[in-house]
Amino acid sequence: MTSAPPIILTQLDLQRLERLLDSLDDYGPAAEALEQELSRAQIVERSEMPAGVVTMNSRVHCRDEGTGKDYHLTLAYPHDAGKEGTVSVLAPVGTALLGMSVGQHIDWPTPSGKMIKLTLLAIEYQPEAAGDPF
Repeated sequence: MTSAPPIILTQLDLQRLERLLDSLDDYGPAAEALEQELSRAQIVERSEMPAGVVTMNSRVHCRDEGTGKDYHLTLAYPHDAGKEGTVSVLAPVGTALLGMSVGQHIDWPTPSGKMIKLTLLAIEYQPEAAGDPF
């Protein structure tokens, strides 16, 4: 198993995600995976967040290295996920994307059990870089 790449989170995202975890009735593997990510993250203020890092509500461009297929995804809280192009932070790929930097790779388990290698190519929108008060 490869070691997970280092990740960066804002203090605000950390607080909101900890509240989300506290509110869950069903604290299963998805919540445990997110909690593990939060515990290993470097925490910074919103103003210190580099523009090339995935934060909550960021829109990202990534590529499946096996097929060359491109994905454009928005990392969302569970209540905002489900719309086309959104991925919940509690989904395995959402948890993996959180805090990643452009150029990093993740192994994404698909629902069928196949592993695909995703490379983060770009952050198309990041609330902190855009100055949006998410």
